[in-house]
Amino acid sequence: MTSSTPLHQTTSPIIDYEPAPEPLRRRHETPEPLRRLEPVCPTPSAVALRRPSPRPPRARLPPPRLREVPPPKSAVVFAETALRQVIEVLDRRRPVAQLRPLMTPVLVDRVIALTGVTRRGSATMRRVRVRAVDPGLDGDGKPGDVGAAEVFASFTRSGRVHAVAARIERYRDRWRIVALQIG
Repeated sequence: MTSSTPLHQTTSPIIDYEPAPEPLRRRHETPEPLRRLEPVCPTPSAVALRRPSPRPPRARLPPPRLREVPPPKSAVVFAETALRQVIEVLDRRRPVAQLRPLMTPVLVDRVIALTGVTRRGSATMRRVRVRAVDPGLDGDGKPGDVGAAEVFASFTRSGRVHAVAARIERYRDRWRIVALQIG
């Protein structure tokens, strides 16, 4: 079928800006213009290369101390299991009622709202990291039990990687999720 409208050209030719190729030389050959020039700086001798430095060696500094308090093992275990359970609830492999002791009621309602979205495939937890943010102080002002921690995790679903961020705090004698962000 032919049309009466003229065809517009949407491409233009590419101009070659590359220089013309030069023949390869052998490694030991030097170009003619460089052979005529005399070396400006002589090659240093082996003795000059191994001469000791006139400067004294720098003193080694001790490695910096980590000021960050490591998270308690109980916080790490709680974070891993709690986030795994949240993802299983989102995939509808676990009932929502099992999240009630793990997080605040507001967050449980938000997770319930997220379960309404249909998803393809099931999620698999990849990595969980926990960082203590509230070192907690006892009555004397000395470091005590950690009171809060930040949790960073990633999981895969249908070949895509997703992120989770949460904050856990001590609630009575156990840990509880108080903030949750699922991306």
